[in-house]
Amino acid sequence: MSTSDKSTTEEKHTVTVIDNKSGRQFELEVLSGEMGPDVIDIRKLYQEFDYFTYDPGYTSTASCDSAITFIDGEKGILLHRGYKIEELAAESDFMDVSYMLLFGHLPNAQQQERFDTEIKHHSLVDEQLIRFFNGFRRDAHPMAIMVGVVGALSAFYHDSLEISDPKQRHLATIRLIAKMPTIAAMAYKYAIGQPFVYPDNSLSYTGNFLKMMFSVPAEEYVPNPVLEKAIDCLFVLHADHEQNASTSTVRLAGSSQANPFACIAAGIASLWGPAHGGANEAVLNMLTEIGSVDRIPEFIARAKDRNDPFRLMGFGHRVYKNYDPRAQVLKSSAHAVLKELGVEDQPLFELALELERIAREDEYFIQKKLFPNVDFYSGIILQAMGFPTSMFTVMFAIPRTAGWLSQWHEMLGDPVQKIGRPRQRYIGAKPRKFVPKDERG
Repeated sequence: MSTSDKSTTEEKHTVTVIDNKSGRQFELEVLSGEMGPDVIDIRKLYQEFDYFTYDPGYTSTASCDSAITFIDGEKGILLHRGYKIEELAAESDFMDVSYMLLFGHLPNAQQQERFDTEIKHHSLVDEQLIRFFNGFRRDAHPMAIMVGVVGALSAFYHDSLEISDPKQRHLATIRLIAKMPTIAAMAYKYAIGQPFVYPDNSLSYTGNFLKMMFSVPAEEYVPNPVLEKAIDCLFVLHADHEQNASTSTVRLAGSSQANPFACIAAGIASLWGPAHGGANEAVLNMLTEIGSVDRIPEFIARAKDRNDPFRLMGFGHRVYKNYDPRAQVLKSSAHAVLKELGVEDQPLFELALELERIAREDEYFIQKKLFPNVDFYSGIILQAMGFPTSMFTVMFAIPRTAGWLSQWHEMLGDPVQKIGRPRQRYIGAKPRKFVPKDERG
């Protein structure tokens, strides 16, 4: 099959698909969005002509209409509801961004206060849920706990499971955003054998999370404003990122009309994969392996060698073919955090800066458009603040919950939404005769 150039008529924009085998021609409509590439509507390709399309990983397939996030990977642009991520990170905060993702616009003062109050009101978890943690081993990975506990919320909050009820959907949304930091901090405290710390409604969303993570009942704890700002910035940068693996998982689970707690648990499970949410831990492991600045040329050469399994982690992105705008923000944030902690000369940070400099001047990386991504500096920030590497992906899941829920709400309101059902190209055996056991060779 081959596809002709686009042809424009007064009524609609179409492409002609030619079947080279049969000589048939198909007219397929081209749909345009507000920004980004046009899309070919292939729905009737199977309905009328008995063809599927083949797109492993769905990297060339638009699975939905969305008004939430726009990415132009070639230009290094990331917009949430039309707002540049750099401006949101500098001028806004995570509660502001969460509201905007969910409702489509930045809140005024009254809307923001009401939203903040709702979140704080639901930050506690059911006391019975606390006992749930005792069923896990102390060395359980925090993401394993997150998957289990978040999924279990559906067993505790029966008044927010009916997805056809807007009030219940809203209540479930507030509960999930509010309780995610509490559950995450509890997973950490359980692993290190310290008592759980209850939420403090006098603090900000991120300040409260830091207190639940790092305070102990025997001592007073006041969040460091520089570190609090850094975590809030990290949360803003990770709040949503279009139709990635975990977001698509949430939408796919939601398309079956599963309850919101189950959908978010599915997203957490998808995020857990090292190719998705665990990349910042891999960056730290890589920097540790390199060890010193004078060994960078050796590892640059290894990265270029196709026969060497070594890869530069934190460089390149499935979508971005330019500098990830989130990476530049985190680079500045890393400077601020390390200065506040008095460790500006941290060896791994100095190594990361030099590695970036050398790689960005190397023709191999320039041609392949391998630039630092959001994971390159985030692990350095989290490690400096005292987060263990096992918590790195959890720190991704907390803010991404707001994006997942925004996408889930949008999916439920889509008039053409159907249960997800990808197709396949079957390459197995053709029909064959069954052989009884005693006749098999």
